[in-house]
Amino acid sequence: MTSIEINYISNSLGLLPIQVENTIELFEQGATVPFIARYRKERTHSLDEIAIADIQQYKEKLEELAKRKISILKTIEEQGKLSKELKEQINDIMDLQALEDLYLPYKPKRRTKATIAKEKGLEPLAKMIMKQNNHEVNSSASRFCNAEVKNEEEAIDGALNIIAEWINENSIAREIVRDHFKRQSFIESKVVKKKEEEGEKYSNYFEWKEPLHRCPSHRMLAMRRGEKDGILKLSLTTENEKVLDRLERLFIKRDSSVPELIKEAIEDSYKRLLMPSICTEVFKLSKESADQEAIRVFADNLRQLLLSAPLGQKRILAIDPGFRTGCKVVCLDNQGKLLHNETIFPHKPQAEYQKALKKIAQLTNAYKVDAIAIGNGTASRETESFIKRVPFEKDISIFMVSEDGASIYSASKVARDEFPQYDVTVRGAISIGRRLMDPLAELVKIDPQSIGVGQYQHDVDQKQLKEGLDRVVSSCVNSVGVNVNTASKHLLNYVSGLGPTLAQNIIDYRNENGAFSSRKELKKVKRMGEKAFEQCAGFLRIDNSTNALDNSAVHPEAYPIVDKMAKDLKLPLEKIIGNEEICNDIDIDKYVTKTLGRPTLEDIIDELQKPGVDPREEIEEFKFAENIFKIEDITIGMTLPGIVTNITKFGAFVDIGIKQQGLVHISEMADRFISDPNEIVKLHQHINVKVIDIDIQRKRLQLSLKQA
Repeated sequence: MTSIEINYISNSLGLLPIQVENTIELFEQGATVPFIARYRKERTHSLDEIAIADIQQYKEKLEELAKRKISILKTIEEQGKLSKELKEQINDIMDLQALEDLYLPYKPKRRTKATIAKEKGLEPLAKMIMKQNNHEVNSSASRFCNAEVKNEEEAIDGALNIIAEWINENSIAREIVRDHFKRQSFIESKVVKKKEEEGEKYSNYFEWKEPLHRCPSHRMLAMRRGEKDGILKLSLTTENEKVLDRLERLFIKRDSSVPELIKEAIEDSYKRLLMPSICTEVFKLSKESADQEAIRVFADNLRQLLLSAPLGQKRILAIDPGFRTGCKVVCLDNQGKLLHNETIFPHKPQAEYQKALKKIAQLTNAYKVDAIAIGNGTASRETESFIKRVPFEKDISIFMVSEDGASIYSASKVARDEFPQYDVTVRGAISIGRRLMDPLAELVKIDPQSIGVGQYQHDVDQKQLKEGLDRVVSSCVNSVGVNVNTASKHLLNYVSGLGPTLAQNIIDYRNENGAFSSRKELKKVKRMGEKAFEQCAGFLRIDNSTNALDNSAVHPEAYPIVDKMAKDLKLPLEKIIGNEEICNDIDIDKYVTKTLGRPTLEDIIDELQKPGVDPREEIEEFKFAENIFKIEDITIGMTLPGIVTNITKFGAFVDIGIKQQGLVHISEMADRFISDPNEIVKLHQHINVKVIDIDIQRKRLQLSLKQA
């Protein structure tokens, strides 16, 4: 990458050029974002994952831009119009839109009014008019009359068509119009005639107008969806006189002899060429901006969901609730292995209440159950109420577990491969139980787009969404670390440096040779080269290794440094690990080298103090309000406990224990202005909310956090 490109990225992101240059060099050497952020802090001057990922995205954009430049240069060269100055201009451009503006006059185009006029030989006349110093335009035009051009008026019209195209292809003119529409246009939404009833859910946008630059992403995406569904018609409007005035100042000379003709060409160019083209472009840019914001919201929610507190390795009884088809019950051991499954029918129509009570009591005793996981779908509250009446012989915690994406998983190839002998209901219940034990390990098996914590996820650019969410999953997996001897292929797939092939090879090696006894043994895995080992080793944990560091985030490349610390302290490694007092006495400046600086050494000391500590919070039990099962049980003014299930730009959705989730609008979150609900709430947070409005007909609840 050139120094110009590196400086462009550093200026765009507000980073030092050396940070950008070193990060790009690491990418080119095959390093991943999590690895660079954790183990190459000296090279990046301690950049975090977000900044490193931003550099990666800019790098990819510039690489795409470079490919486009090659294509454009080739096209212009084939036309014989590539001058040295133009080539330098193209090579120096760092913005795709500016590049396309520059290329527009050379871009092969269909037959236009201007090309027809040029074919009639009217380009010299257009140049004369554009010079604006000819007072005898009509007499000049008469010289161009022939069999194809009947009179002076037709000649001038043709010349103005050529001028209109020149104006449209002028990069400064395009930027004027683009800037005006970005800053001073309005987005208008109107209902398509006779679609009012069909599109009732879009009624807020039947007559809507607001400044485009103030339109939030969720509203933009809602209106775009309404347009896609054929309910709404969207348009951009602006004060045309203002932008026309700016264009006139650009093109009309003070001493012009033909100002009215140039004005005519400008107005024609604007209305026929510039405005439609720029409107399409600005609409596209606003959609891209809305997509990016929606993807960011989804990514933030997904990160919080994946890093939800795990219960850990406990024996679980999991229930996928249901009425008519019964409640599917599974018992899992502390590794998530299925021990037993069956169906109970505590609810109507069968109502085998006593039989179900006895069965749950038997199962919890027989399988020494530590906790019960109940899916939060249909019949969840009724099932929770039933479970609380079971006469357990010991205290057993009860948790409501989100079912988002569980049906996708249970019908997937992943689930069929794991449990080929069981149907979707059993697989769904197993997934619910495993989610309680370790949300991250279970949720990585599901396409992130299928997990219901997004905002208009089906309306945004799907490629960008997938890339953004995959980055989040990878970040979460690597920040927590993975036990290589128990991890599924799907979890290993997201470990830095692995991917599907190496993940499967690790599983195959494990199946053939038993559990890994050390990190060194990973090198025996098929296709595990030095680079792959370097990238993955620090994120893989081996809990029964002879080397205690193998169950920590200390990278194997740093083992010699830790050994030297132990030698200097004259203590065995086992005496140092977990001993904060000894670790705090280590003078890390003694171990600084050219490649190993204080940031990494500080990380090593932190890890020695608390090796392999899970960064996730501890799980808390939660109870919904008693006797609240449906919307009719709620009255305005009630204060109820709830769980945050989704966060959007306009507020947060809260489960208060009924089928319908309530919305806490951003204006009801705090007694001060906030721009992002994440300032106040987090996903799965337990909160108290006050009911401020109920719409039973539309099944909608308005809740308040600040009034609770």
